[in-house]
Amino acid sequence: MAGRLGVDFGTSNTVVAVWDEGTDQGVTVGIPDYGRLLGHGAHRVPVVPSLIHYAEDGRQFLGDQVLSAGKYHAAGTFRWMKRYVSNRSPQKMTVNGRQVSPAEAGHDFLSTVLTFAAVEAGTEGEEIALTAPVESFEHYEDWLAEAAERAGMPRFRLIDEPSAAALGYGAHIRPGHAYLMFDFGGGTVQAAVVRIQDEDDRAGSGRYCRVLGKAGDDIGGSTIDQWIYEELLARCGRHDSEEDVRRLSRALLVECERAKEALSEPGRERAEISVMNPDTGAVLGIDLIRSGPEPPGERVVSFEDLLDRRDLYSRIDRVVRRALRAAATRGYDEDDLAAVLMVGGSSLIPSVRRTLERIFGRERVLSDRPLDAVARGAAAFAAGTAFHDHIQHDYAVRWFDRKSGRYEYRTCVKAGTAYPTTEPVHTMTVRATHDGQRELGIAIYELGGHRPGAAGGGTELVCDPSGAWRVREISAEDDDARNRFWINEQSPMFLHAKPPASAGQARFRVEFGIDANKRLLLTAHDLVSGRVTHRDYPVVKLT
Repeated sequence: MAGRLGVDFGTSNTVVAVWDEGTDQGVTVGIPDYGRLLGHGAHRVPVVPSLIHYAEDGRQFLGDQVLSAGKYHAAGTFRWMKRYVSNRSPQKMTVNGRQVSPAEAGHDFLSTVLTFAAVEAGTEGEEIALTAPVESFEHYEDWLAEAAERAGMPRFRLIDEPSAAALGYGAHIRPGHAYLMFDFGGGTVQAAVVRIQDEDDRAGSGRYCRVLGKAGDDIGGSTIDQWIYEELLARCGRHDSEEDVRRLSRALLVECERAKEALSEPGRERAEISVMNPDTGAVLGIDLIRSGPEPPGERVVSFEDLLDRRDLYSRIDRVVRRALRAAATRGYDEDDLAAVLMVGGSSLIPSVRRTLERIFGRERVLSDRPLDAVARGAAAFAAGTAFHDHIQHDYAVRWFDRKSGRYEYRTCVKAGTAYPTTEPVHTMTVRATHDGQRELGIAIYELGGHRPGAAGGGTELVCDPSGAWRVREISAEDDDARNRFWINEQSPMFLHAKPPASAGQARFRVEFGIDANKRLLLTAHDLVSGRVTHRDYPVVKLT
């Protein structure tokens, strides 16, 4: 058996599922001590809150242990780790005299959860499936690989979250039909158009999908918590740099999250946010109402108006439209969609659902499995269900333009390229830069789309070394670094010239292709000797 365990590491919660061959579906798995039930009514599923606390005595509390021990807003507690790993955040917190990054805390959390999940599901030694956002870069996949290896699970497969959600909806999807998977979680909003393959389209048995188009944006439930936090401080005339605000920042963020979740419940129209300073007795807080006019002169904030002012609904619309445009290039448009399937905890916000209903119509929008569809689909993927997929990002070769004195980027793999390829996706000539050059290199970059609010206009919440939360401006340099990543920085020089090349000499002609494992392959021809020095040489792994 190849594998049966699927794990969805989320910004707010982590969900584990195992493939049940008897029922032919993924089944969620509870992790004792670390897990809890989440959801409303009959739709309650076991999750592990994505939290880790480092106690002064050296103990680590994970998941529900953090909540049960009252450590959620204590110093030494990490949350939103996935979001900061994805953004390569340099922030660190001082924990018991040492500096700990979100990436390190995330490894401690996820490797422990993986170890206990395999024991609980009885899947030790099997290959597992891990999920990743559609906009994730290679560094995030490398980070997942390190967590799996720490847990003694070197054999794993990756699947993007919306595609996993398509499999997780199981009985709701029918062969031959196309669906839009809308995934709005704690750290990202993602959309993917998938077509469930007909029996005649494939050999063998088992349902699988063809991905027609996908898109994403790094905005999620944690972003909404930040907006509420900033609005609270503004309405109270306070700033996060003030010492008493810094001491209360963790408790305030917890209350902001709880208010958001309360207004996601059916019938709830109002939620109070209130935190008292134990030293002075002063109270910081606001009332959050679902919608409607805000009484003048009072600290009352309309939740839906806040989301509108922060451009949430427009950004959701843009993500959905990008996925639809990509699907249109493959012959599918909005009218071909059988349904829109919603997943992710933030998809429970009523106005988010109404946004999709305005686009697609009420009858086509379904939200039966918002919390566990991704993990259940990952389990199906681990058990052998396959996908026809395409490359998500653009990949480019960096070169130096002597006329402008700047580095430029030439695309060698376009986003949307299907793989594996049978013909070269790009051909280029590599020239020497100086006389006697023996080693020539190619710098390959992974490129992502720039987010709204770039060029210094965006903000994010970061945890400073003391454990307090601060609002930090995202500079244009930060945004560029997060969206342009040199993926073969450790080994760029791999073309060897024998005899040595002279300055400006056209020395190698190279062709790029992609194999079934999404590896970028290179074939190199030495233009002087006439030899083929590399044939289908794997350069980097693409996403």
